[in-house]
Amino acid sequence: MASKTHPRLRVAAVQAAPVFLDLDATIDKTIDLMGRAAKDGIQLLAFPETWLPGYPWWIWLDSPAWGMQFVQRYHDNSLVIGSPEFERIRDAARKHRIWISSGFSEKAGGSLYIAQFLIDDKGNVVQTRRKLKPTHVERTVFGEGDGSDLSVCETEIGNIGSLCCWEHLQPLSKYAMYSQNEQIHCAAWPSFSLYRGGAYALGPEVNNGASQLYAAEGQCFVIAPCATVSSPMVDLLCTDPTKKQLLLAGGGFARIYGPDGSPLGTNLAETEEGFVVADIDLGLISLAKAAADPSGHYARPDVTQLLLNKTRREAVVVQTSPAAEMTEATPVAEPAAAQALSA
Repeated sequence: MASKTHPRLRVAAVQAAPVFLDLDATIDKTIDLMGRAAKDGIQLLAFPETWLPGYPWWIWLDSPAWGMQFVQRYHDNSLVIGSPEFERIRDAARKHRIWISSGFSEKAGGSLYIAQFLIDDKGNVVQTRRKLKPTHVERTVFGEGDGSDLSVCETEIGNIGSLCCWEHLQPLSKYAMYSQNEQIHCAAWPSFSLYRGGAYALGPEVNNGASQLYAAEGQCFVIAPCATVSSPMVDLLCTDPTKKQLLLAGGGFARIYGPDGSPLGTNLAETEEGFVVADIDLGLISLAKAAADPSGHYARPDVTQLLLNKTRREAVVVQTSPAAEMTEATPVAEPAAAQALSA
């Protein structure tokens, strides 16, 4: 008997440096990479965490007072959803007929959020989401997301979900994603060149291990793009010998993993820009699920359960009484004296 046909597609993880703190130039580079990927037959292209306009490395290098010199520029070059800059990316996805997942610094009002978007090959916005909890000193720059967008999206090329960086070390967030039958996961990472030799948990061994474990735990394909730190970024940020030790050029360790945790594609040198590419078959997921489905047959809900709150958090909730609504909708009659004068 013939088996059901499962989507097969070519996917890629980007390993590259943004044009740091320059939104328009980084969008130019993004569109160029999208065009190159489309020519290679890539159908889904994933970019790193805060790719637009780059990760705010200064928060790890010195005091908040020293870092204030970059704040206005970072705000001005963060991406507003629905802006002309955002529409350029949608237009490029439509033009090149390619799906794109990317991390970005989202500007909403006066606040910034570590965010991700998923845009389909027709230019439609499938999802935007925000990182639930910025990590450590990231909280001096970014606000928090909520559970309303901790979601897996059902699409024609598979069920696609996204998380950022150390969200892959949050067991409950991961479990919430596994429970939604995720098939393709976009794991966005910034770079692994920070505190090299001084903080093992920030390096490629632990963080690529987190992506690999996510694939094996959730029995899904994981596309893990990873940015590089460019020499111009080092020149701008590393203004003394200590900073030059804290942040090195390179740090690109993009990876792709199969639903059994196996590495896929050909990896790049950590300073090299390009794509890690893999041809994937979603039909292989059922083989991995047969062994262990953590929120299905391998779960013990009688012992442990997860509460997932999908309510969007709003800072201001406007409430009006029916009487107030009627007053706003009903024109106020002119006084009799005013009517007489007008006559």
